[in-house]
Amino acid sequence: MAGVFSYESSDIDWCEDNYKYSEHVVEYFNTMSSFMFFIISPIMLYLLHPYAKERSLAIHMVWVMMIFVGLFSAYFHMTLSFVGQMLDELSILWVLALGYAMWFPRKLFPSFIKNRTTFTRLVLVITAIASVSSFVKPTANAYALNCFGLHLLYTLALEMKCCNDQKVLQLAKMSVVLWVLAISCWISDRFGCSFWQKLDFCYLHGIWHILIVIAVAYGTTLIAYLDANSEIPYSLPALQYWPSEKWAVGFPHLVLKNTTKTKKQC
Repeated sequence: MAGVFSYESSDIDWCEDNYKYSEHVVEYFNTMSSFMFFIISPIMLYLLHPYAKERSLAIHMVWVMMIFVGLFSAYFHMTLSFVGQMLDELSILWVLALGYAMWFPRKLFPSFIKNRTTFTRLVLVITAIASVSSFVKPTANAYALNCFGLHLLYTLALEMKCCNDQKVLQLAKMSVVLWVLAISCWISDRFGCSFWQKLDFCYLHGIWHILIVIAVAYGTTLIAYLDANSEIPYSLPALQYWPSEKWAVGFPHLVLKNTTKTKKQC
């Protein structure tokens, strides 16, 4: 058992030079870039609170779990241990499970699913089985997790077919662009390491960390907006950007123009 906690006990080793800046940190930049999760997650918890308060406070669990993703990612890249790898990958799996359970559109449920409670139970059972199965061939876990991204893009495309709001369409485009850039960095680091080593630029996996957490911030806000339109339409959700609408870049969030407190009673 002690071996699985040992430094470099994982079969995965990213392109960044090991122990380049510290004898206690295997991949320094990959470790440090993981702390972006600790910066962005609290911001998104704050920005999405009005929506979560109206819809369900359980929605906060997505960004709470993202903090753990950052923690376990930092631990994994600091040690490249097998335990670190599994904690990193399983935390991502459970973030995806929470997202599916709370936000997957009801109209796309399988025909035998009648409500979100049943769907949530099904998702949790499948995720629990997947968590155990992930120990069978750990090197395949990362590829399986990235495949969920393709399904999310497909679901998003279905949801956006009837949308004509330019601000929402722009947010969708930015979410996809950020995800494509992020996954390109991940793939390039994984399969093009020799090329990047020649250029002495072995930091693409760290850049993936930064881009993917921003992509998740954009993507979850888009999904929350679509969910609010479907599940709490009386709230009249609208998109805004923090810290200022006038800035070219910022973090998207929802503004609810109406709530249960001001909603007219029939």
